[in-house]
Amino acid sequence: MSNEIPNKPICGVLLAAYNGEKWIDEQITSILQQKGVDVKIFISIDLSTDSTLEKVQYWSNKDNRVIILPFGESYGNAAKNFYRLIKDVDTSGFDIIAFSDQDDIWKNDKLHRAWSKISCKICDVYSSDVIAFWENGKESLIKKSYPQKKYDHFFEAAGPGCTYVFSSRSFLAVKEFIKDNYSASLQINSHDWLIYAYCRSINLEWLIDNKPKMLYRQHDKNQVGTNNNVSAYIKRLRIVNKKQYRKKVTSIYNLVMKNSIELDLGRTFILRNIFEVRRRPRDQIALFLFAIMRLF
Repeated sequence: MSNEIPNKPICGVLLAAYNGEKWIDEQITSILQQKGVDVKIFISIDLSTDSTLEKVQYWSNKDNRVIILPFGESYGNAAKNFYRLIKDVDTSGFDIIAFSDQDDIWKNDKLHRAWSKISCKICDVYSSDVIAFWENGKESLIKKSYPQKKYDHFFEAAGPGCTYVFSSRSFLAVKEFIKDNYSASLQINSHDWLIYAYCRSINLEWLIDNKPKMLYRQHDKNQVGTNNNVSAYIKRLRIVNKKQYRKKVTSIYNLVMKNSIELDLGRTFILRNIFEVRRRPRDQIALFLFAIMRLF
C-alpha cells in the first residue's frame, strides 16, 4: 500500500536572501524535505558580495522547485526584500504561503502543522514560537504565544516573520495591501509587524502556536535576534528613549488604519490600556514604566 498522502497541499515559500552562503544550503534542504506538503521556493536575493547567487543557481538547476527572482537590485534590508517577494511572486494555485529567512532550519513537519490549523479553519494565518540556537550548541525557547490582546498588533509583531504561514485568501489580502501601499510600506522596516497589524485589523484569525517547529539561528549578522539578552534590552531602551518605537507604532497604525477613526496611541492610551497593548506581562510592565517616565 502506498504511503503517499493524497491531495497534498501546495505551499509557496517566499525566501529573502542576502550574503547567506554559510547557511542557505541547510535552509533550502530543510524546506524541500517538508513532509505532507508539496513546496515551491521563490528566492529573492538582495545584491550580495558572497556566493549566495551561485549557491541558489545550483539548487535551481538541479531542482525545479527552487525559483530565483530576477537578480541585481539592492534592497538594503530584509523587509524591502520581502515586500518585493509579496508583490512580485504569483501565488495563485497555492493552498498556503510561507515566509522564510535564509539561515534557519525547519523541522520537517513545520508546514504540515500550519496547514492542519489553517485547513481546519482554526486560523487564517499561522505563526509560532521558535527555538533559538547558536553555533556552540546552545538552544533557547523564544515564546511568542502569550494570549493575544485587543491592541497588541499595533505594538508588536506576532513573532519572527519566518514562522508566518498564510491561507491563500489571507495572503491575497496582504498582497493587495502591500501593492496598494508599496511606497509607504518600504518606509517600514518591520514587515512582520506591519503584516500582523494589517491582518488583525481586517479581522483575520491569527494563531500563535506554542509548538516550535523551527530552529532560529543566532549569529552576529542577524537583523533581528532573540531580544532576550542584556545588550538587546539596552538597545531597545535607547530606541524607546529616542521615541523611535513610538514613531514606528504610529507609522504602522496610520498605514493600516488610514481609512478608519484615528486613535492617539500615546502615553494616555498606554496607561489606560496597559493590559491590551502587549502580550507578555513583562512587556506590559516595561511599557507602563516607559509611559510613566514619559519615554514613550
